[in-house]
Amino acid sequence: MPRSTTQPSDAGEPLGPLPQEFAAIIRPELPSLIQEIGIEVTRAHPEYARLLNGPYGQAIRLGVEQSISAFVDQVASPSAPTTLRDEMCRRFGRFEAYEGRSMETLQSAYRLGARVALRRAKKVGRRYNLSPSLMLSFADALFAYVDELEALSREGYLQVRAETVEQTEALRRRLLHLVLAGPPVPRTAVADLAEQTGWPLPDRVTLVALRAPARLSRSGKLDNDVLIDLSDPQPHLLLPGPLDDTRRQALEAALSATRGAVGLTVPTASAADSLRWARRVLELIDAGVVEDAPLTLAADHLITLWLLADPALVDQLAERELAPLAGLTPTRRDRLVETLRIWLDTRGTAAQMGELLDVHPQTVRYRMRNLEARFGGRLADPRSRFATEAVLRALHLRAAETGGRHGGRPSPRTDPAR
Repeated sequence: MPRSTTQPSDAGEPLGPLPQEFAAIIRPELPSLIQEIGIEVTRAHPEYARLLNGPYGQAIRLGVEQSISAFVDQVASPSAPTTLRDEMCRRFGRFEAYEGRSMETLQSAYRLGARVALRRAKKVGRRYNLSPSLMLSFADALFAYVDELEALSREGYLQVRAETVEQTEALRRRLLHLVLAGPPVPRTAVADLAEQTGWPLPDRVTLVALRAPARLSRSGKLDNDVLIDLSDPQPHLLLPGPLDDTRRQALEAALSATRGAVGLTVPTASAADSLRWARRVLELIDAGVVEDAPLTLAADHLITLWLLADPALVDQLAERELAPLAGLTPTRRDRLVETLRIWLDTRGTAAQMGELLDVHPQTVRYRMRNLEARFGGRLADPRSRFATEAVLRALHLRAAETGGRHGGRPSPRTDPAR
């Protein structure tokens, strides 16, 4: 066996590459060294012992032998290709990900193998009287090599994790779409996909509509049972159950840079209704009908949502309930409509109504006599009065939404949604 010509006096010099002759010294040790490393690793990590005795045992042994032999090959020929070794290490990393383990176990096995190899090298060094500097170079090269193995395995590990996360997210988005599709999608189809993704199918859900482009804040984190689709042109998410205080705090933290509207809590089969109402709230915020906020609850604006739900029906109802004002000029009609709306909202005195309408109390009294003459007993009938009040509130909200004749934000004192 070739002996190193490096003397102990070199120990203080910078570490350099191992001499190629060193490969000839260490190569005969490989069979027993590989066996020793296998014993130590499986003793420390019993899960690997089970794998070595399983259907992939032979492939794993070959991979271990390849990784260890490649180190010696690199010492003998630093330019030797490592393609096979690299792929084997990536496979080890992928396998750890498939098995659901973290990288810590594999890293521990690599480092344990390096310690066993270093222990063997010390014996060989004493046998061949190798210099301390050479042994230091060996240790330095060995642990650098282990760093390479870990980095390659981490590549494979992260590749699988990324693919797994991507596939899981795609399945969860599909699950969200199925839930929102509702009937006629069979409940069994939703239940099967929920089971496949590990999502407990809830009895009731709450949908949240988000403004695009939506993104989750790094400072906040939503529970894993929240289904999310931020890639949709109208991004949204689903919360199992109601929006309690804990959920709301988590949602506000996760959406600190995104505005949203929360629909009502409904049976899971009616999830689409909850999302529809939440999206309508965002539209009303854009129109200035509903005040903007980081997170707006549809539950706070149910009357507004109801009154603006069917514009065509409101038009039909308005034509019937306001028929006594037909034939008036638009200006006179608008004045009487606004006076009637304020009276129905407040039942106030002429002075109070005059303040709200910015007119003299006498003008209010004149208009009210005119209205009573035109409507007759209809204003005293509860059912007729309710229908008229609903129509006027809806028209007032629509004017605010469209910037019509009564456009602009309703005054807090007269906002019919309050």
